[in-house]
Amino acid sequence: MTTSAQHHETYPLGLRLAGRLAVVVGGGPVAARRTRGLLDAGAVVTVVAPFVCEDLADLVAEHAPGARPATGARLTWVRRDYLTGDLDGAWLAHAATGDPAVDAQVAADAEADRVFCVTAGDAHLATAWVPAVARTRVGSPSSAAAAADAEVTVSVNAGRDPRRAQRVRDAVAVLLETGELPLRAVRPARAGTPAPGTDGETSLAGAVTAPLVRPVGSVALVGGGPGDTGLVSVRGRRLLAEADVVVVDRLGPRGLLAELGDDVEVIDVGKTPGHHPVPQAEINRILVHHALVGRRVVRLKGGDPYVFGRGGEELEACREHGVPVEVVPGVTSAVSVPAAAGIPVTHRGLSRGFTVLTGHEDVGTVPAARDHTVVLLMGVSRLAETADALVAQGRSPGTPVAVVEDGYGPRQRTTVGTLATIAERAREAGVRPPAVTVVGDVVTLSPAWAGAAPR
Repeated sequence: MTTSAQHHETYPLGLRLAGRLAVVVGGGPVAARRTRGLLDAGAVVTVVAPFVCEDLADLVAEHAPGARPATGARLTWVRRDYLTGDLDGAWLAHAATGDPAVDAQVAADAEADRVFCVTAGDAHLATAWVPAVARTRVGSPSSAAAAADAEVTVSVNAGRDPRRAQRVRDAVAVLLETGELPLRAVRPARAGTPAPGTDGETSLAGAVTAPLVRPVGSVALVGGGPGDTGLVSVRGRRLLAEADVVVVDRLGPRGLLAELGDDVEVIDVGKTPGHHPVPQAEINRILVHHALVGRRVVRLKGGDPYVFGRGGEELEACREHGVPVEVVPGVTSAVSVPAAAGIPVTHRGLSRGFTVLTGHEDVGTVPAARDHTVVLLMGVSRLAETADALVAQGRSPGTPVAVVEDGYGPRQRTTVGTLATIAERAREAGVRPPAVTVVGDVVTLSPAWAGAAPR
C-alpha cells in the first residue's frame, strides 16, 4: 500500500523577538507597518533607508534609543541605501524598498547569513511570510485568570494572497469577538488548583478552605434577553464562550447552551411559578463557591439581571466574598415581549409613561391615567384580581389589555380583551406562563387587537 502526504511550503510558527535585532530595509508605508509590528513584539529594530515616510518618522521619534527603556523595544534609523553587511546579527529581515533589485539583494544576503527574510515586493524571494493577524483579549481585565490567558491570536496565510488572508482573518475575529467561537481556556490545572468539575472543600457558608492559595475566578451576571438566542448582547455571548461554569435560569436563552463545550459545567437553577427548587441563598453560594476555586462563572438570566432578576442580591454576595463581578445588561421582557406583539409601551398620543410590576399587590400605586401603561410580569394566575384592582383604582373596565405568551418563543401568542373581559378570555384560551400582560391604550396598536377587537 502506498500513501501520499500533502506538501506544505511553509511551517507555521510564532517568533519571540523581544530584545532581538530585526532589520527593515525601506522607508515607505509597508516598512512602517512592518516596523510597528516588530516594535509591538519588543524587538530591537534597525531601519535602513535614505528617506522615511511620515508614519515611520513618528515611530523613529517615539522609539529612539533611550526614549522608551521600559518596553525594551527601540528603533534606530540608518539614513542611507542598503549595504551588504547590514544584516549582521539580525534574527529577521524585512525587505520593503519597492526596488526589485534591492529587495533581491537583501533576500540573497539573508540567505547567505541564514537569516529569515520577508520580501514585500516578491513573495517568491522570501523565506518567511507575515500572516494576517487578529488578537482577541480573553477574560475580564479585573480577574486574576485573565492575566494568565491574555489573548487569543489568529494568524492567516492564504496562498500568498494577502487580501484573502485579511478577509478570512476579519471573519474569524468577528466570530471570536461575538463569542460564536470557543474562547475558554483548556489546559492542565496548576498545582493546588482544582480542575473544572471538581469542588475542593466548601463550608456551608460558601467559603472555600484549602491549604494552598488559589487564584480567584470571576462572576458575570448576564442578561440573556427574552429567550431568543439572537437577542443576547455580544458581550454576554463572549463571556459564555469563556465560561467554565454556567448557572442558568428557566427563562434564559437555553439555545446558547448547545454551543458550550462538553467540559463546561451547566447548573440549572430555574424556577417555575410557586416552585423554587434552588433558593436564592443557595444560588448565591454556588456563584461564590465556583469563583473562589478559580473558575469563570456566568449567571445566565432571562431578560435583564436588574429587572426583577435578583441581580443586585447576587452582586452583593460576590462582593462580600471578594469575587470580581461584572453585570451585562439584557433586553428586558417588560419592553421586548410587548414589542414582539406589536405593542410599544409608550406612544405619542396614547402613553407618556409605563410602570412594570410582578404581580397584583402594588397596582394600587400605579397612576390611573389613561396615558400610563401598566406592564405585568409573572401575573397570569392572578389576572382576574389584578384587573379588578385596576378598575377599583379608577381605570375604565373598557381599558384594552393584552397577554403575550412566550415572547420570541415557538409558541408566541397574543390574547386581547379589556379589564372587564381579559381574565375570562385568557382562561378560555388556556393562557399559561411565561407571559407578559400589558394594560393601556397602546394595546390597540397590536395587530391582535385589529384582528380580534373585543366586544
